[in-house]
Amino acid sequence: MIPDKKINRFLFLLLLLSGIEGHAQFADTFQKTKDKTTKVIEKRVDNNTTGEESKTTDQSGNSSNTVLAGDSLIFAEDFSAVQPGSIATSFKTNGAATIRTLKNHKGKWLDLGDREIYKFSIPLSYPHRFTLAFDIIAKAEQVKDIAPLSFGFASDNSIYHYDSNIGTYVQLHYYDTNQVNIGSSKPEKFINATFDLQPWANRPLHIVLSINGQRMAVYLDDVKLADEVLFSPTVAKNFYITAPWRYANDSAVMVSNFKVSAFKE
Repeated sequence: MIPDKKINRFLFLLLLLSGIEGHAQFADTFQKTKDKTTKVIEKRVDNNTTGEESKTTDQSGNSSNTVLAGDSLIFAEDFSAVQPGSIATSFKTNGAATIRTLKNHKGKWLDLGDREIYKFSIPLSYPHRFTLAFDIIAKAEQVKDIAPLSFGFASDNSIYHYDSNIGTYVQLHYYDTNQVNIGSSKPEKFINATFDLQPWANRPLHIVLSINGQRMAVYLDDVKLADEVLFSPTVAKNFYITAPWRYANDSAVMVSNFKVSAFKE
């Protein structure tokens, strides 16, 4: 006969071992379930991120997103029909609207002479909501060799007065390397933004001005720098570019690929 104490001890050990094995199986099952749940959550997060508008951040900390361009083209000019060295007739200026080609860059470009102002030869009738886009190339060993350049909308289409920051404007402070001033004379408003201009030496910088009534949003390389009320209700809009007042070390600024597009209401 086996004593009762030994039988009880054997049964206790058997139960204990069964409990340990069952706990291990439960823990393993729980961990597998947890891993699957984590993967589902991560997948949902990835799907949500993919479904949202793509956003990044530039070195200045500005949020970036894809600009919504107008869907009905009003005006376009890439100077493809103009021979290099000839004068573009689509722009008028107090200087010379000379078209050139650039080594290592496609297309043809309007060479902005120092202290010159440029406007469309035929004023455009802008709708309530539209976008105006173009590309700028700062040809230089370093952008600080270039004085500030301005563009925006003036109340008239005259080219006889050279000045910076006319009407509603954006001014690229190349010689500060990272300063962009945005403002308006009517209504009076001034915004100082930062955008690293140095990496854009010798490569096209895409500009988009998105206008909706009295508001204008400014995008450089898809980075939104401002979205403000910058027009008075009755002001006329005439696009202009005022070239830098000084170039150093054989630097230059050239522009091309102009597109003005309206939005279908």
